[in-house]
Amino acid sequence: MKTLWPDSPLIVILGPTAVGKTEIALQLAERLDGEIVSVDSRLFYQGMDIGTAKPTEAERKRVVHHLVDVAEPDQPWSLSKFQEEAQLCIMDIHQRGRLPFLVGGTGQYIRAVIEGWLPPDQPADDQMRMVIENWAAKIGRVELHRKLAILDPKAAWAIDPTNLRRTVRALEVVFSTGKRFSEQRRKGGSAYSVLQIGLTRPRAELYARIDVRIDLMVTTGLLEETRRLLAKGYSTALPSLSAIGYREVVEVLEGHISLEEAVILMKRKTREYVRRQANWFKLEDPLIRWFDAGQTTVEEISAYIACGEGWISKRNQTEVADGETLG
Repeated sequence: MKTLWPDSPLIVILGPTAVGKTEIALQLAERLDGEIVSVDSRLFYQGMDIGTAKPTEAERKRVVHHLVDVAEPDQPWSLSKFQEEAQLCIMDIHQRGRLPFLVGGTGQYIRAVIEGWLPPDQPADDQMRMVIENWAAKIGRVELHRKLAILDPKAAWAIDPTNLRRTVRALEVVFSTGKRFSEQRRKGGSAYSVLQIGLTRPRAELYARIDVRIDLMVTTGLLEETRRLLAKGYSTALPSLSAIGYREVVEVLEGHISLEEAVILMKRKTREYVRRQANWFKLEDPLIRWFDAGQTTVEEISAYIACGEGWISKRNQTEVADGETLG
């Protein structure tokens, strides 16, 4: 399908975990001469395939994927690192005359790319960071996140409670500046003409798909995959191994809980994660065109993309994101 795209086009395929983004994005990219830039921090890491539902080798042969298997599990990727690498990938795709698809469910990472987020001006305060890290060692990462929620609810809402590194950074900025971390995020303006495609399903259907996915992870070797990672010397304290699935399996391997208990926890925590994702992607968002992934065909989504509606220019993208409505 040959279509005249707007300047610097970027198609975003977003939605909650297990909604069906991977297959729909693959089919759209095949039809529209596109390449996929992954927006899932769990997919960065090599050797973490089953627990992340990483695209298979066959799927990656169908369409070129970027930012998959780009780091070892002990090499943390910050939001700014992802943003920089994603922008380089998108530029490369544009230069080769192809169409980039930003695909994933990590709302903050998507917004950082399409809105051109800039990091706070506050430089790192190593001494303050050490104090906060020592505090976290005493009270635990979840309790530290609760402290952040008291001081800066908006920042806490955007940070996973188990993500110690980002919680520490937010508190570091708060204590060093006396201002909320969430108030210091700046937008540099969008570099792209963006079309956001949201995929959704009825909640009961989505939860059923999550249950099937987690059961399949367990039966296809999640325990063995986690054992291999630990055998290579990767610490259970790494952010990568704190992801849902891996941390519960570690508890099993250490004898703290049974496999059945771990599966129950994985399903419950994934549902909680889906609810957090919904805070980033709202059905009433005028920037997102929603499709029911179980009812809509790829042909219908392709036709919508090609019709030219819904694209937000570089200038208007930032204006609408800052609160303006579409005219």
